[in-house]
Amino acid sequence: MNVKTVPASLQIETPVMINPQFEEDVTTSPVVMTVEEPHSITSIQARVHYDPVAIAVQYSNKPLHVLGRILAVLLPSLRFAFSLWWDQQRGRVAENQRRRAIQLRELLTQLGPAYIKIGQALSTRPDLVPPLYLEELTLLQDQIPPYPNEIAYQFIAEELGDRPEQIYAEISPQPIAAASLGQVYKGKLKTGETVAIKVQRPDLRDRITVDLYILRRLSAWANKNIKRVRSDLVGILDEFGTRIFEEMDYIQEGQNAERFAQLYGQLKDVYVPKIYWQYTQRRVLTMEWITGTKLTQVEAIRDQGLDARYLIEVGVQCSLRQLLEHGFFHADPHPGNLLGTTDGKLAYLDFGMMSEIKPAQRYGLIEAIVHMVNRDFDGLARDYIKLEFLTPDTDLTPIIPALTQVFGNTLGASVSELNIKSITDQLSALMYEYPFRVPAYYALIIRSLVTLEGIAINVDPDFKVLSAAYPYVAKRLLTDPAPELRESLRDLLFKDGSFRWNRLENLLRNARNSDDYDLNQVVNQTLEFLASERGALIRNNLIDEIVKGFDALGRNALDNVTYALRDRVGLAVNTSRTSIEQKQTLENINRVWNILQETRGFDPGRVVPEISQLLLKPEVQHIGQQVASRLAQRAIARLIREVLVSPDSANGHIKPPKKTSLSASIYNAKS
Repeated sequence: MNVKTVPASLQIETPVMINPQFEEDVTTSPVVMTVEEPHSITSIQARVHYDPVAIAVQYSNKPLHVLGRILAVLLPSLRFAFSLWWDQQRGRVAENQRRRAIQLRELLTQLGPAYIKIGQALSTRPDLVPPLYLEELTLLQDQIPPYPNEIAYQFIAEELGDRPEQIYAEISPQPIAAASLGQVYKGKLKTGETVAIKVQRPDLRDRITVDLYILRRLSAWANKNIKRVRSDLVGILDEFGTRIFEEMDYIQEGQNAERFAQLYGQLKDVYVPKIYWQYTQRRVLTMEWITGTKLTQVEAIRDQGLDARYLIEVGVQCSLRQLLEHGFFHADPHPGNLLGTTDGKLAYLDFGMMSEIKPAQRYGLIEAIVHMVNRDFDGLARDYIKLEFLTPDTDLTPIIPALTQVFGNTLGASVSELNIKSITDQLSALMYEYPFRVPAYYALIIRSLVTLEGIAINVDPDFKVLSAAYPYVAKRLLTDPAPELRESLRDLLFKDGSFRWNRLENLLRNARNSDDYDLNQVVNQTLEFLASERGALIRNNLIDEIVKGFDALGRNALDNVTYALRDRVGLAVNTSRTSIEQKQTLENINRVWNILQETRGFDPGRVVPEISQLLLKPEVQHIGQQVASRLAQRAIARLIREVLVSPDSANGHIKPPKKTSLSASIYNAKS
């Protein structure tokens, strides 16, 4: 789509009525609009943008209209709540559960798109919603009552310039699916391609804007009058409003689909349908037809010979790249938008509600996951400041112990026990006691993750999204050259000047399970970083560990040779001079080497040539010189020390001579 720059004179706040017979009175739904020229379409398009100020101005002059909507929502909601209470009083909860589940679905459908989306989100949470309610709420994904064909066909004619039968070779007589914002027909182009034709509902804008206006007023009141509410509820609602207004513009959705395909369509077993721009306008979208099965229909997927759990893992890996790599993510991944295709791929549908996360926030999420998995609650508290959950002037002193107490028990013994719901639940509990707030950008992220986890739980109750995610996070931590992650890696591997081998082993073990993990890339990027100014601190610490390792290997080899010679001539064999610390270093090196050997892409036959190439790099030579220098210093210090000391025949220990200032300095040198 070629987007034109719109002069100020062409920006308007009152949409042009296309057809008063079928379109709502848009003067009650003020929006900011721009003019664009989509691909091959030359007609002028009105682009809809959410403007809370214009909406507030409009509805502040219509108090009766607003009051009518409040009553339309409140009265049926209270009736439903009373029926639940009455069932409980009479002990008939189980008996009436099916009936109440149907009533809830019908209520949400009656209340309109915003409430339907709430029901769709609940339909993915079998851990929160009873099975009968879950079954009914699932129908909200694509089985909402449709509106008359005559209106849909009229919209197609208005948007595309001719009657449907003149535009398409075939079109289904009835919609094959109906959702909150539109309904879908199956059709065929005159060129032979099978397509899905999505047509928008006729009464969207007014119902959505009045609901957003009411909820925004309530949010502002809550932020002002309820002290415990610290989150920016108005900001969260405005974020949701922006996305849902974008979702009402099918040209925007088509652009989203193409961008999504460009970023993620090349991932293994991810499929994104094609958009047919010649047959797409603001209220009509024509895209490639996808034959597939919802991921929640596990038996149907199994009957086709597909692995539902594998498809969930594909979805998790794709979501990780959306949230942590490129930042452009699908904010509405309910089961109706995720299909397992007949050839074993995961197809994404419905790109209306998309959102973005900034680079700093992406890196903050990665760091938070790493600190949470490794139970570094000092680091986690600082992450909450970076992610804007806490203000920079927040005193972390009482918060760190609270995080330790709450998350220390919740997270269990390993990353395999982590789940998003437990984390969000515990964070919600902390928000009442400490000055946490939910930033606006985070609301759609957690909605996306919780929805995805809900689908995963439905497929496999034991599936843990964060457990599946950590290999990718470990890979990013080892390979991403971003300063934020390099700093996080340093903090993870070094503590009080000591190298934490167990953390390195954990990272390497998890990273090797990531599909796109490249061991050579890790080595090359690590060397480049270590040679840079940013890598000075970690370089010095790492050189110390390398020196310890080579020193331990040398002492161990010398002990072995000495043992063999003494044994051959029949002399008594002295006990090994290798210290406990050196033995531990050898064990650590051996474990890391074993992990590397088990890593995909590791070829022992290529090790020697690659080492030869690495030795030619200036940064490697510089590090090697520093290692050699420190090893030489250790060897000289050890030689002088052993010449100046004598064995204590009584107890077999090394006994230092009477220390002069020189010998004392040598004796106290690092071993």
